[in-house]
Amino acid sequence: MGLTARIRTRDGWAVSHAVVTVTDMTGTQVLRAEADAEGAVRDTTELAPGAYTVIVTAVGYAPAAASALVTAAGRAEVGTITLARQGGTELPPPGPWTIDPAHSSVAAVAQHLGISSVHGRFTDFTGSIEIAFDDVTRSRVQAVIRAASIGTGNDMRDTHLRSADFLDAERHPEITYRSTGLTAAGSDRWTVHGELAMHGVSRPVDLDLAYLGTGADPWGGTRAAFRATAELHREDFAMNYNQLLQAGIAAIGTTLKVDLDIQAVQGESLPLG
Repeated sequence: MGLTARIRTRDGWAVSHAVVTVTDMTGTQVLRAEADAEGAVRDTTELAPGAYTVIVTAVGYAPAAASALVTAAGRAEVGTITLARQGGTELPPPGPWTIDPAHSSVAAVAQHLGISSVHGRFTDFTGSIEIAFDDVTRSRVQAVIRAASIGTGNDMRDTHLRSADFLDAERHPEITYRSTGLTAAGSDRWTVHGELAMHGVSRPVDLDLAYLGTGADPWGGTRAAFRATAELHREDFAMNYNQLLQAGIAAIGTTLKVDLDIQAVQGESLPLG
């Protein structure tokens, strides 16, 4: 006897403490219940057989409606009701997330000789993400990259990139990024507004962010995946070095394309081991 339902996000995670309201065919409210921490609704209120409308609301999500048919036994099994983020945008469950450097990549590409590209990666970085509970546009991200960890596969070039001509890693050992806002750009796409500090200069930089979804990992945790891109100009960060070849072609281009593949673990720290 009673109503049972499960409230989930589009990627299958429980929406805790969602409110479920049931109305009869005249629009009269006959039941109001709250989902538990697992997103489950189990209410034993006896309902007369017939058709009902189930409306589900939760802070930060768009309301959803479903039909329910109460049987002669007084039971209504609504099944799973999926809630979409307010405005149709998706992000992981609210709370803190920690970027996992072992399963993430911070890469940059520069043009070389006007005909090819030089690919580099930073191998030493940390970061955190905070998904806001109410207004997701208040979510935050911050990251710290060790400038000396740049690697392009060529020792001589890497030494030059760490020098005062470029990153000046000895005087400016850290590259930092701190978000200042978040704007929805689609159902699973966002523009992250933030400040990038590099080579002693701080500039506003936007990241084009795609949320790829969440899932369980082998260590009992929950992971979220993101992909982000940005375009930087070296002169904006006082890295003006260049070598012109005989034809007037720059050895290294002034534009950097940044490509981030990020895995974050739910919680304020990474799992041990």
